[in-house]
Amino acid sequence: MASQPEVVTTVDLLRHGACEGGEIYRGTTDVALSGEGWQQMEQATLRAAGWQGVVTSPLARCRVFAEHCATRLDIPLQVVPGLQEMDFGEWEGRLLKEVWRSDAQTVSRFYENPEAVTPPGGEPTTVAQKRMVEAWHTLMQQCAGQHLLLVCHGGVIRLLLSHLLNMPLSAIARLHVPYASISRVQVYRRDERDFPVLMSLNTGGEQP
Repeated sequence: MASQPEVVTTVDLLRHGACEGGEIYRGTTDVALSGEGWQQMEQATLRAAGWQGVVTSPLARCRVFAEHCATRLDIPLQVVPGLQEMDFGEWEGRLLKEVWRSDAQTVSRFYENPEAVTPPGGEPTTVAQKRMVEAWHTLMQQCAGQHLLLVCHGGVIRLLLSHLLNMPLSAIARLHVPYASISRVQVYRRDERDFPVLMSLNTGGEQP
């Protein structure tokens, strides 16, 4: 039987911009973009790259801008609960530096080995990655051959790239994902098999 023609799906992963509330753990904490963050995302999407649809996390720091972008470009919007950020449990809403001061050992172990260490009361990294990957595979089925803008979170981008590139979870903290940066993944599908390729990492965005 002849092989099926190759289908290429392009996904631009856009991290949300800076948020209100400062440098806190804001996994499932639903906060708005700051004025600066909105401008960062406007700048990142000024040159619309032929997107045929917008996909977003349900959290406001992603969803509100995604709705604006989809309306501006007159393209469909899809809200995907599986693509929201992981839950940091007792660390939620607290300043990063405060958590480091109060529980440096656990924080350090979490970043070094997220597969084995979970923030107190939080979502295990493996569980978070599983739901994100399931959401991703559903998108690849539903939107095969399209060019999508996916508005999401730093943790989501890291965990998806870890899966797509066969990276160990212990390496995800080494991926710098600035606010309002875009990383492009192309997925080549032939005979029901996907071959994802990272085409670019962190174009634009607030570099250190």
